[in-house]
Amino acid sequence: MSRTEPAAGGPIAVLERFYAAEAVYMNAGGALAGADFAEMAATLHEDVVLHQSPDLPWGGEFVGHTGYEEWARLMSTAFEHLEVRGARFFVEGDTVVILCQLVTRSRATGEELDEPMAQVVRVRGDRIAEFRPFYWNVPRYVRASPGVTR
Repeated sequence: MSRTEPAAGGPIAVLERFYAAEAVYMNAGGALAGADFAEMAATLHEDVVLHQSPDLPWGGEFVGHTGYEEWARLMSTAFEHLEVRGARFFVEGDTVVILCQLVTRSRATGEELDEPMAQVVRVRGDRIAEFRPFYWNVPRYVRASPGVTR
């Protein structure tokens, strides 16, 4: 992982905790398998806002822990595996830009998607306050998520 943040802790540590918790949740089967959202929630500010492209089956805005958990339910319905690989972090104050590969496996088709993704994240204290992901090849994600709707 590339870092522009000089010391341990801070926004990058928050994001690393989030990615680890997200992988545990998703790879445990997510909402369909009754996976515990608490570890992921512990990395999110109570007023977190997730902005997803309206072109995705899980698109729209998700607010607070309840909203974020709804997004996690939709993603875990679409994908049985999710992993962020090769994350590079660029930090400016409370904002982090992440460049990475998002690796997922569709529940419906079994297809593995390994696509570039960028995220802009704001961190408040030791929690994530805002997420704005940018997916590469949105039509491929849509095809891999049949039947998933918000």
